[in-house]
Amino acid sequence: MKRIIYYSLACCMAVAFAAGVVSNAGAVAPTPNGAVFHTRVFNDCPESVLNTVNGYPALMSISDNAADTCRAFANLHTWRFSADGGANAILFQNADTFRFSADLVIDGPGQAESGIQISPWWSQDAEGRINVRTTDGEIACFGGFLPFFNFTQTFGVVYVKGTPIHLELNYVAHSNTQADPGTLEAKLDYNGVHYTSGIKPFNNCNPSDPPQYGCYGVANDAEAGGHLQALWFPGQNQEVHSTWSNIQFFADEKPTAGRSTSWGSVKTIYR
Repeated sequence: MKRIIYYSLACCMAVAFAAGVVSNAGAVAPTPNGAVFHTRVFNDCPESVLNTVNGYPALMSISDNAADTCRAFANLHTWRFSADGGANAILFQNADTFRFSADLVIDGPGQAESGIQISPWWSQDAEGRINVRTTDGEIACFGGFLPFFNFTQTFGVVYVKGTPIHLELNYVAHSNTQADPGTLEAKLDYNGVHYTSGIKPFNNCNPSDPPQYGCYGVANDAEAGGHLQALWFPGQNQEVHSTWSNIQFFADEKPTAGRSTSWGSVKTIYR
């Protein structure tokens, strides 16, 4: 696995990608019937105390607690959708159109980055996130081959630890070509307001890469689910928790062109 360390959401890494595969637009994605944890993807503090709860789809929970003397960058833990009852992660293809969402709460005295992910073949547990960061409240979509969008910079929305936030990623495959690329819409509901990135095209393609990874989409084989990246600050209480509830997954879901689905929020913002 390629290890990618994020120091700031403000920087968006440009990545070249594979050519050659044209997917069948609108294929039906596998339907999850469980979830599986991938813990200690980053393990800079191996002595930390880790606890997980798998109550999919009602609840997924990850807690990590490091001694205040732990001097390290981060521990990263993820959960992934599974179609075999939680034994293995689903491997999504460029042709798979799907949408999923969850209500996230990050709490505890420590600091973290957490959210939901669609992660490409070359970084199935680290890259591709709607990322909520507790140190400054920044919320952004970035990494992997996901189109970059910063909700905090665009709308001024800032996350406060301990409060629920609804996150959603909506991937539509289309033809996975330069003329008809796959698209992503990142959405969130927070404090009664609905925010959307708008429908953004994938732009990744590199003819020098093996063709099996595909073009202009999530990148065969991609995984999807949630992440908690516990951030270690020596001398502080570093216990942190992430809980995902109301987890929903819909295969072959296509948004209305130019619009986003409101989740019953008081105000809807389109951009």
